[in-house]
Amino acid sequence: MSNPEPLVTEGVAIIGARAVNCQFVGSFFALDQLPRDRRPQVALAGRSNVGKSSMLNRLVGRKNMAKVSSTPGKTRSLNFFLMNNRYYLVDLPGYGYAKVSKGTKKSWQKLIGDYLESSSQLIGLVLLLDIRREPNPEDQQLMAWLATRKLPTLIAVTKADKVNRGQVNTKVASIENFYGLPAIPFSTVSGIGKNELMGSIEALVNGSKHKTEVPRE
Repeated sequence: MSNPEPLVTEGVAIIGARAVNCQFVGSFFALDQLPRDRRPQVALAGRSNVGKSSMLNRLVGRKNMAKVSSTPGKTRSLNFFLMNNRYYLVDLPGYGYAKVSKGTKKSWQKLIGDYLESSSQLIGLVLLLDIRREPNPEDQQLMAWLATRKLPTLIAVTKADKVNRGQVNTKVASIENFYGLPAIPFSTVSGIGKNELMGSIEALVNGSKHKTEVPRE
């Protein structure tokens, strides 16, 4: 199966005083298609309508870097984005969408599971949770698996603009208490949490034992 053409291949965002360059590398439907270099990888995971593509677009400062579909569950591949030529953000297929066949669900689950289990370059994961919803069983199953693997995990609480500030604080505190991890409220509309999340991702990369230099040809 051929890889679809990206809408935008490159973009530059300003995070604080630093420029962040992002390049779309490709959409991959099988593990043997994935990039083979030694750059570290940070995965983005969450239910199908949690706003992963919109968040990634906000992080890199381009509206169409990651394609946002009006129909949840459209992402069926592992989408790789190269950040500052140093590490990859990997947009995983969303889980939990009810309006797809059981066969499709199984194929997505297998692709996600195989990637999480086998990628030697995976150094961490950003779990996206909708601020208006309670964590579902699949969220909890993923977190339990991450805990057994001891994979560093960041939590981004999306759609923070949909509720008032008091509700944001209450929800974030509840999630932090439930999972025992810090949670960052995030809004693609206002940009809340953008600098904090990118800073946390880059700190994760900087602390990784994996090489982040440009590989030799």
